[in-house]
Amino acid sequence: MRRAALWLPPVAYMVVIFLLSSQSRPLPALTEHVWDKALHFIEYGGLGALLFRAFRGEGLGRAAAIAVAAAVACLYGASDEWHQSFVPLRDASVRDWLTDLIGGSVGAAILGLFEPKGPGSRA
Repeated sequence: MRRAALWLPPVAYMVVIFLLSSQSRPLPALTEHVWDKALHFIEYGGLGALLFRAFRGEGLGRAAAIAVAAAVACLYGASDEWHQSFVPLRDASVRDWLTDLIGGSVGAAILGLFEPKGPGSRA
């Protein structure tokens, strides 16, 4: 049950990303008014944070959890861009992928920096 609590949020979040990426025009009211790089950064920042939480819960140290979460978010971003290349009216973009990488890394790092420190926390 503990593992499900760790991994369900990032997996569900990844499913939502996949479903949105499968649409030719996802959330048009939002995407028409907000810079797409900002959306990618925020989207993958959330994924990086959720992955960090899951990896920390599995026992990885803080630095390792940040690095692994950033790497997984980066790989998922690459797979998402590849997936979009098959969706009508969408394309794959290296710039979007780099924004995903940066967002995932920042999301994991921010959660890592603000993780509670104290007697029960792991370094």
